[in-house]
Amino acid sequence: MFLFKICDRCENAFLIMIHAKIFNVARLLSNKPEGRSVLSVIDEDVKKIEEALLQFDTEAAVVQVKEALKPGMNPRAIIDVLSGGLRKIGDMFSRNEIFLPELIMAGEAMKAVMEILTPLVPKGETSTLGKIVLGTVQNDIHDLGKRIVGAFLQANGFEVVDLGVDVPAEIFVGKVRELKPDILGMSALLTTTMGEMGKVIEKVKEAGLRGNVKIIIGGAPTSETFATGIGADAWGADASDACLKSRKLLKIEM
Repeated sequence: MFLFKICDRCENAFLIMIHAKIFNVARLLSNKPEGRSVLSVIDEDVKKIEEALLQFDTEAAVVQVKEALKPGMNPRAIIDVLSGGLRKIGDMFSRNEIFLPELIMAGEAMKAVMEILTPLVPKGETSTLGKIVLGTVQNDIHDLGKRIVGAFLQANGFEVVDLGVDVPAEIFVGKVRELKPDILGMSALLTTTMGEMGKVIEKVKEAGLRGNVKIIIGGAPTSETFATGIGADAWGADASDACLKSRKLLKIEM
């Protein structure tokens, strides 16, 4: 299910672990040769941005990006380095080497950096595994599970557009038409709202867009059987499974 069952975990325990895990993440992701290239200055700028990301410091990441964007500095190079770092963070999350707070904070820092870098990269030059639109269905205001899934997908190289909560079917359809995502992801936590997923799929069909987008669903009351019954292409049992299923839907090698 998209919503991780974290109620049996102590929030304070998460916070206590963060400082130790930050050190481990930084140590693992900064294992680089000592030799300096002719692009050492640029390398140093990118390294500072990466370090800010690994410390989950959004403000510092934004400052470092602005400082690095000097003549000759390629925004695409920064994006590629950070995307690789986020994919490694996603792998660490899968291995329980880092936890939800770290994953979400890294995703938020990356989002802030991308808001600066994306406009500077010519269309067609950005590198992602695919675009995914996420949203919690109408009359459901539960957000945590969806945010976790979004952060995990982003950490694994997907471009994620989060529509938020209580999203009407018409908005889902409009965004599919406007953004042309590879995948539409829907979440619901209540048995009383899970039926909205089927309504969205029907609206997507009526708009003539069903053949253009894959659909994955998830949430506590849902199941693979339910997903099949409403015509979804896949069901994510949790964030890791949602990422795996998304890669399979797009035929991306593992």
